Amino acid sequence: MFTVIIPARFASERLPGKALIDIAGKPMVQHVYERACESSAKDVVVATDDERIASVVRGMGGKVCMTAIHHPSGTDRLEEAARLLGLGADDVVVNVQADEPLIPSVVINQVADNLIRSGARMATLCERITDFADVLDPNIVKVVTSARGFAHYFSRAPIPFNRSRSQDVVNFEYQRHLGVYAYRVSMLRDFVGWAPSGPELAERLEQLRALWYGVDIHVAESAVTIPPGIDTERDLARIRAILEPGHA
Repeated sequence: MFTVIIPARFASERLPGKALIDIAGKPMVQHVYERACESSAKDVVVATDDERIASVVRGMGGKVCMTAIHHPSGTDRLEEAARLLGLGADDVVVNVQADEPLIPSVVINQVADNLIRSGARMATLCERITDFADVLDPNIVKVVTSARGFAHYFSRAPIPFNRSRSQDVVNFEYQRHLGVYAYRVSMLRDFVGWAPSGPELAERLEQLRALWYGVDIHVAESAVTIPPGIDTERDLARIRAILEPGHA
């Protein structure tokens, strides 16, 4: 059993108010909420600091948790929501981003199940990289794992470094990190009490704080392909082309 929490802010540098952008007749947050409701979650909650988003979610029959306006990270907002919802230390929370209207419910179940079966306090997913250009792209986060399936490191840099400088990615399967997480609530409580680490600040990757403080992060290859989320107008047009037949 687990709870899905969908952090949804109105502010966005590239697409202000994107959680409420209309896609095929529904606000984006509703698409995400409906996908999450298709999972095995016992509860699905939208955590927001904006009454406009809260009003829309309530209007569609969804559950809302109002959180503080200012949080240093998305994980801090998640922890506040878990606390306000009265979740226990051993309860499992899956963080689903509000800008992924096509997220498959199967991966939500997968990351929660992986957390429980592995005994970890934090779990996430990855996928294979097949284009070497993606290995070099700093916008694509790479992860290296152990044979046991736990993260060694996450980076925007090409890790491990390809010393041969070959563009052949067959000999080593580079892995792209996918931003779907499951946590024990106790892990969230610890996380917000830790100071940010140097690697986290350099890479701007929150998960590096957990590694810095010795947390084992379980990583598995996603059971299905997760369509990209929406960060730009181009992303939005691509999703609309999928969900709105005839959209140009």
